[in-house]
Amino acid sequence: MDTNGISELYATIFSGTTGLIALVFYVLVAIGLWKVFSKAGYPGILAIIPIVNIVILVRIAGMSGWLALLYIIPLVNIVFGIIVAIKLGERFGKGGLFSFFLLFVFPYIGYLILGFGDSRYSKA
Repeated sequence: MDTNGISELYATIFSGTTGLIALVFYVLVAIGLWKVFSKAGYPGILAIIPIVNIVILVRIAGMSGWLALLYIIPLVNIVFGIIVAIKLGERFGKGGLFSFFLLFVFPYIGYLILGFGDSRYSKA
């Protein structure tokens, strides 16, 4: 059976050093999200459930959880991700540059700063 190298590609991506690095980044984001969820009044355990964490993150940013469906539309998901990052940063008293670079571009750093830093969540 010819799979055009797809199985070899998956084996290369998800094995060895690359898979370990991806796992480390996922764990860092999950730890940061856990603390962010706790600060916002949601159970932290929801941070490790893949689709639920996106819905809760959109709700923490002050939008309807149904808008999380925009993440499945190509190109729209990038714009919506930036909007969610900026609104989430505003809820924690952070500016636009912090939100864009540390919540959208480098979320594994930004969520840790929000979660373990001294910023407070405000609903309004």
